[in-house]
Order: sequence, then structure tokens, then C-alpha cells
Amino acid sequence: MPGTAAAVPGTLCGVLLVVAATERELELVRGVDTFCCGIGPVEAALQTAWVLTERRPDAVLHLGIAGARRLAPPTLVLGSESVYEDARGPLVVARVEPSAGLLERARAALPDAHVLPIGTSARVGGTSACEVEAMEGFGVLRAAAAAGVAAVELRAISNLIDEPDRGKWRFDEAFAALADAVFRLVDSRAIP
Repeated sequence: MPGTAAAVPGTLCGVLLVVAATERELELVRGVDTFCCGIGPVEAALQTAWVLTERRPDAVLHLGIAGARRLAPPTLVLGSESVYEDARGPLVVARVEPSAGLLERARAALPDAHVLPIGTSARVGGTSACEVEAMEGFGVLRAAAAAGVAAVELRAISNLIDEPDRGKWRFDEAFAALADAVFRLVDSRAIP
């Protein structure tokens, strides 16, 4: 339930914050503190930076649905890194890695999840060079890194990137997979 803090082993205060772009991605998540950061990399970074200063969690689990080139819905993916696909040129930070400790614990709790780079772009539809494409991960993880907060990204595939017919996207299955994954993470005490 929103507003309920969850302890994170090995941290000072032990507060986990689950961040997602939409309320729909969070509605099946229970037993942990949640925050809706908004859609797109800029909004996600801005809102996440704000909430990190307000709530001061020790860890962030960023979750949401995503598109993939070949992975079938509702496959789970943990981000090995977040790649900002809109960044072009050497002057803009374009990659951020998750907390190694959180990623390791999440992998142990979710052995069926793929571990891959996740591309972040403000555009929908195949702009990413990565297998998995979403819109907020880089913003959330970059804000967490700047604040010194451990973070990891978890996605459930809802559609193939090049599928234009949203009627064929499997939202409900992806949302259910996310909720089950969060339950498994919390229940296993990997990311309580």
C-alpha cells in the first residue's frame, strides 16, 4: 500500500521506494511505498529527483512495462544498464548502471528474468538499439545515482516494439507479471 515503508537489508534506514511511470503500473503492487513519476525520461528524472529529496529512501525499484524486439510478453527483464537513446554525442551522459547489490539480489529472487540493457527514449516505436525499450528508466536511475540512492530497473514486456496495433499489446499480463515479481522480491527479502 502506498505510504508503507519496507526495510532493505544492509542499509541504514531500510526504506524501499517503488517508482513507475503510471498509477496503472503501481495498482497491483502491495506492501511497499510507491511513487508515480510520470511518462518520459525528463519527467521521470525531475519527479524522481524531487521524491528522493522528500522521502529519502535507501533503495529504488523502478518498474514498468516495455516493448521488446524478440522477447515475448510478459517476459521479465532486469536492467543491466539503462541506455539513454536520445543522447547523441560525447557531452551527454548516456548510460547508468543499477546498484550491483540490488541487481544481484533481484536476479536471485527472479531467476527467470532476463538481464539486459534497457533503452530509454522519449519516442515510442523502435528508436532503441537495445532489445528492450522503455521511456523512463534512464531518468529514474540517473536521479537515484545523483542522490546516492541504490536503484534497479525491472520491466515486463507488453508488446513487440514494431507492433503498431495496441489492441495486440498485452498490458494486463505485463502488469500482473510486474505485481508477481514485486511480491517475489519482497517475499524473498531480496528487496523487501
